[in-house]
Amino acid sequence: MRRLKADNRTRLRQAAMNVAYRYGFGAATLADIAKEARVPLGNVYYYFKSKDEIGDAIVDLRLARLRALLQELDKMDSPTDRLCGFVQLKVERREALARAGCPVGTLCSELHKQGGPVANRATVIFAEVLGWLEAQFKALGRGADSRGLAVHLLSATQGVSVLAHTFHDPGLIDMEAARLMEWIRGLETDSEEKETSIFTGARKSAGLD
Repeated sequence: MRRLKADNRTRLRQAAMNVAYRYGFGAATLADIAKEARVPLGNVYYYFKSKDEIGDAIVDLRLARLRALLQELDKMDSPTDRLCGFVQLKVERREALARAGCPVGTLCSELHKQGGPVANRATVIFAEVLGWLEAQFKALGRGADSRGLAVHLLSATQGVSVLAHTFHDPGLIDMEAARLMEWIRGLETDSEEKETSIFTGARKSAGLD
């Protein structure tokens, strides 16, 4: 029985996330979720007592998926590779983004229009992304500029997702992703040149050159 309850809860959470992405959180009904999960409608109330509980479940699932993606990116060798890998995620999902928009961006936008505790919890998703991006830019040697660079990169990827969805054109994501990756690699070159300049200056000051 416990296994069945756990399976039903997992299916309902996944179904709620899919339905909210497809129709919007506000338009998603318990009947839609039950149908997607292949669970009797009456059983949904056993697992979720309110729409807010469904929202919490969706946020939890989105957050878990984000953390799993970031853990995979963390396996890459350098901060440049990790940042470019982050951008590449958009490329890999460009068809879905052009068709239905960014699932996290649209969810957070809709929830914040309604307000309430679920909207506040959803903020954690983007906060974790920003924190991770900032850490990569710091590892790249960008220091105090890291937060601003993280905001710029997240804004760019979210913005092009909106445009791709608006125009139903996944090619816009390819175009912007190429520019962003070139920009990221340029930041790495700038950092290396800066370190070389500082090292050379220190040697000259010490009379070693």
